[in-house]
Amino acid sequence: MFERPQSGERAIIVHITIHHFKEQATLEEFIELVASAGADTLATITGIKSMPEPSTFVGEGKLAEIADLVVAKDADIVLFNHTLTPAQERNIERALECRVLDRTGVILDIFAQRARSFEGKLQVELAQLKHLSTRLVRGWTHLERQKGGIGLRGPGETQLETDKRLLSERIKHINRRLEKVTHQRELSRKARQRAELPVVSLVGYTNAGKSTLFNHLTNAEIYAADQLFATLDTTVRRISLPNKIPLVLADTVGFIQQLPHDLVAAFRATLEETRNASLLLHIVDVTDEERQLRIEQVNQVLTEIGAQSIPQIVVYNKLDQLSHHKAKLEKSEDGNIKRIWLSAKTGEGVDLLLEALQHFFSTAMTHCVLRIPVQAGHIRSRLFEETLVLDEQFAENGDSLLEMQLQTKHFEQLLKNEPQIELVLLK
Repeated sequence: MFERPQSGERAIIVHITIHHFKEQATLEEFIELVASAGADTLATITGIKSMPEPSTFVGEGKLAEIADLVVAKDADIVLFNHTLTPAQERNIERALECRVLDRTGVILDIFAQRARSFEGKLQVELAQLKHLSTRLVRGWTHLERQKGGIGLRGPGETQLETDKRLLSERIKHINRRLEKVTHQRELSRKARQRAELPVVSLVGYTNAGKSTLFNHLTNAEIYAADQLFATLDTTVRRISLPNKIPLVLADTVGFIQQLPHDLVAAFRATLEETRNASLLLHIVDVTDEERQLRIEQVNQVLTEIGAQSIPQIVVYNKLDQLSHHKAKLEKSEDGNIKRIWLSAKTGEGVDLLLEALQHFFSTAMTHCVLRIPVQAGHIRSRLFEETLVLDEQFAENGDSLLEMQLQTKHFEQLLKNEPQIELVLLK
């Protein structure tokens, strides 16, 4: 078995069109992924096949063409815009005598570079180890001395034993740590639910502008850039709409075509924010010629995580990059807001988005003032703990006057179950 090189950023891209594959990742997107991973693309090899070769995916003739180009360009790594089996990856590496990485490996490498939070790093490491566990061969034995390179970041620097038993123990250890983090996240989520705070989750294809819109709405300063997977870690902020309705805004990881299943599984806890949201803002890059396909791909991932039934408002972003287009709001036949056109970068149309959020939640929330008698102090305490109290004043007899914002169904249940409570004002 050949010794793997110490690093490698000079890449050759391989993209083969397979006739029998219904859904295939585009070459343009993969080139962006490779650039996001930090590689320098030396050349791109394309081809057409009816079916992939079981042993090498591309066949002997194309493999020889790739091998010649690797030597001519002095390439460090060959990147396939396909999912390779462990056997195919090993056979290609043996023939080319250089490192080979498939589409899943490239995406995992980007995630390893971008994860910032403790939970995010654990999730990425878990996905990487599961991916590597099927590829443990003697060529990995000296990987612990390697530094950097596409596919070598993250756990590749520390957890590199070829012993599958040790690898399995590491995976179990990470799962236990993730369970603790997930439990903490669940406690925070339940606290928000008790406070009657609705959650709005930003979802969409990677690089659609979710983080830019999130920053504009919350005055946060999370990292946003014109690149794939600029941010990975879910960020949650509380905001108030113009009519003072409070809500929680959650920025989530971007989706992508053929997102590796190990990553979907590893980030399932993070994506719980999406599954438990009251409303999804589906951000779409209006300049993307494949935007309808991207919408379908995002909805497919939402179905995978069980969030397909949550109400959506589609937000067409990056309007500033189109000429002769103005911000607008579109409603369906039943009067519900379905689409908004805006620019998160310039702020044009963001007021329409706030108007849409206000319209959506005003029908689901009740703003009122309730009188709580002095002798019902236990009810007052419970309302402070489980609902959102905006203000409190006291009547001359000591009764508590609570200005509240709560879900309409809970408001109706409260008046029905607690006859001591009196409705003073419905705002």
